Amino acid sequence: MSDIETTIEQEGQRLASNDISDAHSAISSPSNKEIDDMKDEFHSEEATPMTPPPAPTGTNWGVCILCLMVAFGGYISGWDSGTIGGFEAQTDFLARFGSTSGSGKRYLSKVRTGLLTSMFNVGQAIGSFFLGRLGDIYGRRIGLIVASFIFIVGTVIQIASVKAWYQYMIGRIVAGLGCGLIAILSPMLISEVSPKNMRGAMVSCYQLMITLGIFLGYCTNYGTKRYHDSTQWRVGLGLQFAWCLCMIVAMLFVPESPRFLVEKGRIEEAKRSIGKSNGVSPDDPVTLWELDEIQAVVDKERAQGEAGWSDLFDSQTKILQRVIMGIMIMALQQLTGANYFFYYGTTIFQAVGMQDGFEAAIVFGVVNFFSTCCSLLFVDSLGRRTCLLWGAAGMTCCMVVFASVGVTRLWPKGKNGGETSQGAGNCMICFSCFFLFCFATSWAPVAFVIISESFPLKVKAKGMALAIVSNQMWNFCIGFFTPFISGSINFAYGYVFMGCLVFAWFYVFFFVPETKGLQLEDVDLMWREGTLPWKSASWVPPSERGADYDVDAMANDDTPAWKKMFGK
Repeated sequence: MSDIETTIEQEGQRLASNDISDAHSAISSPSNKEIDDMKDEFHSEEATPMTPPPAPTGTNWGVCILCLMVAFGGYISGWDSGTIGGFEAQTDFLARFGSTSGSGKRYLSKVRTGLLTSMFNVGQAIGSFFLGRLGDIYGRRIGLIVASFIFIVGTVIQIASVKAWYQYMIGRIVAGLGCGLIAILSPMLISEVSPKNMRGAMVSCYQLMITLGIFLGYCTNYGTKRYHDSTQWRVGLGLQFAWCLCMIVAMLFVPESPRFLVEKGRIEEAKRSIGKSNGVSPDDPVTLWELDEIQAVVDKERAQGEAGWSDLFDSQTKILQRVIMGIMIMALQQLTGANYFFYYGTTIFQAVGMQDGFEAAIVFGVVNFFSTCCSLLFVDSLGRRTCLLWGAAGMTCCMVVFASVGVTRLWPKGKNGGETSQGAGNCMICFSCFFLFCFATSWAPVAFVIISESFPLKVKAKGMALAIVSNQMWNFCIGFFTPFISGSINFAYGYVFMGCLVFAWFYVFFFVPETKGLQLEDVDLMWREGTLPWKSASWVPPSERGADYDVDAMANDDTPAWKKMFGK
């Protein structure tokens, strides 16, 4: 019972116990209806208004810094992605963990390359599925600290590897467990502590930190390649200690999720967290309004009981539809083909004629990072759907050119002809950069935004866990099978990704609703009302609806499919 309701009940008891006057003795004990009326009057005059109070305008730089601290978990994951491809091309790494060819040259077989690259993703999938509940039990902050320690253990195993490649692989699996937990809790915590008008940009900071980690990982490989001992790869691994320690320290200053705090009954802490997120005091009307919204949802979910895995199959409240959407969006993020460039960028650039693949990989890192910076402007202004649709269209065009030039023009005398077209190689590099720009401004950050916003609180960890598992398993497939596929069909592999991108465009149009500018509780309501995705940008929360707003019209559409896509 809230403090307001307690005060009113006490007032009712006081009236009941006091004999105010003989004329009113018969009604000295107020009825339930009178107490309810008092509550309504008290709430209407003293507490949360019927319409939301105006949110603070401008940019809350304090919240931006706090969200960047949480997003630093993405930097740890990005650092691994940026360094592993370079490690596998370093001479000392090959000497320790590779095989010897007939000519005496050390090399990594396709199977070993695939396992060393992609078993990290298997660890991430396991970590997100089995450890994701730590955030619900102990809080998002504690969960992120635990994840950082797990990652440190995995790093120690990798650094201690001397000759056994499978020990290095086991270390990557353990490190992946920690990164899998980070992949759930970082976007989740950011979405729950950031104000609605900044939520898209703040969650996108997670992807921004991934790209920064990739870029600086490339730079580290370039800086250590001149050494001839284990410095080539152990420096990159050792720096991961520093990044994990930064993450642990940052969590000491970040507010806990107000939704978690309300669920645990820590109301005063929740008020402080909401106030800090919005840049207002804990007793500000904005804080009280949002607290009341969260409390109402938590009370309702608590009355329904604790959620189990079976609740993810509830199609009546559109949970199942959201789970499928999350799984598909995160799968399609990998099937765009972006990690084909990130994991094997060094090898790709060498194939198109560049002498130093490490330098070319840095070019990728720069384009990726600064393009992701642009996404912070687009995701809240243009919206989630618009970014995904335009991103898929742009990447499709780039992939067509990349694959076609690679197949028809790169090797004028055939792959084994010993001659590479410099013009074709430059064209492929150029369109690779255009592709990364489209990816980094759309699917890279927005996929995480979508899954962090779509699930109600009681199944959020489970729903996000399945989405991350989908993402990492496809990541594993691309990382493991790419050496085999590229060795067989070379750059025609790009046509596979092109087909996936075309499918992604249609999937987003018909199944992914717009969620920009909405409270997380409003996103849940929009799903429950069955709003059609292509009409979702016009959806209005109940507190802002006019008399002419038609809920049924938002959930039904008899327009032919081709007009839905091209009629506007």
